[in-house]
Amino acid sequence: MKQKIKALLLDALNQAQKIGSLPRIAPPLFSIEVPKVADYGDFSTNLAFLLSKKTKQSPQEIAKELISHLPSCDWIKKVEIAAPGFINFFLKSSAWQGVIKNIITRPESYGQGKEREEKIIVEFVSANPTGPLHIGHGRGAAVGDTLANILDYAGYKIKREYYINDVGRQIQILGRSVFLRYLELLGEKIDFPKDHYQGEYIKKLAQEILERKGNKYREVAEKEAIPLFATFAKERIMEDIKKDLNNFGVRFDYWFSEKDLIKNGDVANLIKWLKETGLAYEKDGALWFASSRFKDEKDRVLVRANGATTYFASDLAYHKNKFERGFHILIDLWGADHHGYVPRLKAGIQALGYDMEKLKILLVQLVHLKRGGKPLAMSTRAGEFVTLKEVLEEVGKDAARFIFLTRSCDSHLDFDLEVAKSQNMENPVFYVQYAHARVCSLEKIAKERGIEFPPFNAVDLTPLQSEEEIGLMKLLARFPDLIEDIARTLEPHRLSYYLTELAGEFHRYYNKYRILDAPEDICAARFALAQAVKIVIAKGLSLLGVSAPKQM
Repeated sequence: MKQKIKALLLDALNQAQKIGSLPRIAPPLFSIEVPKVADYGDFSTNLAFLLSKKTKQSPQEIAKELISHLPSCDWIKKVEIAAPGFINFFLKSSAWQGVIKNIITRPESYGQGKEREEKIIVEFVSANPTGPLHIGHGRGAAVGDTLANILDYAGYKIKREYYINDVGRQIQILGRSVFLRYLELLGEKIDFPKDHYQGEYIKKLAQEILERKGNKYREVAEKEAIPLFATFAKERIMEDIKKDLNNFGVRFDYWFSEKDLIKNGDVANLIKWLKETGLAYEKDGALWFASSRFKDEKDRVLVRANGATTYFASDLAYHKNKFERGFHILIDLWGADHHGYVPRLKAGIQALGYDMEKLKILLVQLVHLKRGGKPLAMSTRAGEFVTLKEVLEEVGKDAARFIFLTRSCDSHLDFDLEVAKSQNMENPVFYVQYAHARVCSLEKIAKERGIEFPPFNAVDLTPLQSEEEIGLMKLLARFPDLIEDIARTLEPHRLSYYLTELAGEFHRYYNKYRILDAPEDICAARFALAQAVKIVIAKGLSLLGVSAPKQM
């Protein structure tokens, strides 16, 4: 609908410029928005206001000229001017009725964007393979996967990637943690360090090695044993991570290893290049990147005095690799505790000659887990945390994914396990899925009663005149614009908001109006409206990675 109005306005501007009532200037980038106040119409544009800045004419006079040259259109009821020069469009109900046929005639592609050339890589979860995925990782997985789904539906070429931090100090601590638990199982008294991994999963890994290898490593020097234990533990943890993500409905195109990045020489080559270009210098025995030249607050270490490269050096090489693979836009989802890391990576991207605006970083805030309104105490340091696997076993994939997307990812989220399990309208995913199931129930009842409807594209929709019916049709018409807006703003939670609003409007409509018991012509029109609601809810849920059940 916005595109139709935009075309009308551009036609009007062209006609006004032809006769000389408006000067010949290129049309500005104007917006067409849905007014927050219903009295201001269905759509409003700021075109006249923007043109006035270029022509020095009154915005209201420009608005009058544009309106006078608008092509005749049988779906526009009236057009009004509001100060300081906004043009408000009021549409006839017939304009909204056409939305239903548009949805029903292309149920699989309604709202889908045209194919675009931009290649986007979305990197998310990327949890260190040092322990099971917890509920915070689950939120990042739901946000990242849903965002990739929507970007793909909007027409972009999308790839999903998981970056495996499989080298460095944390991996060494993982190996030593398992080795020490292994020695404990063999009867040795161990003063287990507090800064090592404490969870029960460490003991299980140690037990598995003991069952496979017996006491083979008892007399092996710790320095030799740790790499072996680290490799085994990392691989087993990654197997479980992949299994959990698969059960969560999350797939990746690539699993990218930091170890391979170093092995292939990417990190060493980057450091060499930075030295040659004068962007790296030595100080206090370490090698530093001059990131302060690129608006970072201070310079950053690339290679420590002991010769070990930093995570930052690997990350910089990794993002360079993404650009070299031909991706135009890089989207990273990080935990909110990494917010201080953003400026240095953007500085690095700029130093490498890339547009730092092509790197989009979304910070995912913490999840506060509750049961019946009461907080659950968790401590990752002590190994006391709720894993994603446990949450999925208790509440299921659908509830978890939907609830993770009920708030913007940069806001804290309360996740109540009891609410997520409930089969009532307090559960947000149940609320939306039930709207879909209600339409499916209508279909079943109509079939049982022997009610036959004409082909949907032949149904007379003119009986749909009530405020609730027009409201529903307006909501359905918003879906394509919503997909485009989410792709632009990278805010996938807006889809769950929309589906909740659409489901709520349908529930109220369903409870107020008869559908199958209405007179024949009204029945067919209302049934077609219900079908359109069902199609859009099903599509929206599929983009969220949530099922659309036929019965609840």
